[in-house]
Amino acid sequence: MTERAGESKGEDRPAPTLMEQMGGVSGLVYSSLPVIVFVLANSVFGLKAGIWSALGSAVAITVLRLVRKEPLQPAISGFFGVAVAAFIAYRTGSAKGFFLFGIWASLVYCGVFVLSILVRWPLAGVVWNLLNGTGTAWRSDRPSRYGYDLATLALAAVFGARFVVQRWLYEADYTGWLAFAKIAMGYPLYGLALLVVVWAVRRSDKRIKELEAAREAAEADTEAALRAKYGQYDNSTD
Repeated sequence: MTERAGESKGEDRPAPTLMEQMGGVSGLVYSSLPVIVFVLANSVFGLKAGIWSALGSAVAITVLRLVRKEPLQPAISGFFGVAVAAFIAYRTGSAKGFFLFGIWASLVYCGVFVLSILVRWPLAGVVWNLLNGTGTAWRSDRPSRYGYDLATLALAAVFGARFVVQRWLYEADYTGWLAFAKIAMGYPLYGLALLVVVWAVRRSDKRIKELEAAREAAEADTEAALRAKYGQYDNSTD
């Protein structure tokens, strides 16, 4: 009785919204804050102050997540990204160097997503089904795979657009616009691609359930037919 009640509570729990899946408003603030701090501090106090201010804000975010008992992995990843960006800015002696790592990382991500489509293992489907332990049945269903192809292509387009736009701004020495583009083409643009991923997931899950139900029904019909056949045979021999 208790187990059923627990199961019903789990079933009644609302699915996380799109914003929650992306980390919520706090995730948007956390990812944007070091960039904003860097640009402001650099414009007022210079490059070194901008670098240390960005690193300080990343550390503060990590500590805040720790105090609030929030997942640390995003904070650690964010701090690593800021540290690499700050190091490149320091080595190049230019504020725009702060964005160089993210620019080329976007190109690499775009290439990986496109490659996964070409080898017929679209990453949107691979990652989702791996995290949820649902196996690789989706690859045997062509419409499901095509849906994940589109979702993966949408993600590739996001990273490709980031590279093209931000690379152009980098070459044009528009550091302020680089910061704006990094923020605007971050969570907001990623959210649009995530809508396509959600569509592909729901479409695939529905199809897999229908195919599984059809297979079970076919097996049941076959078993019933065999029983009827051999049952009739046994009666005739008696």
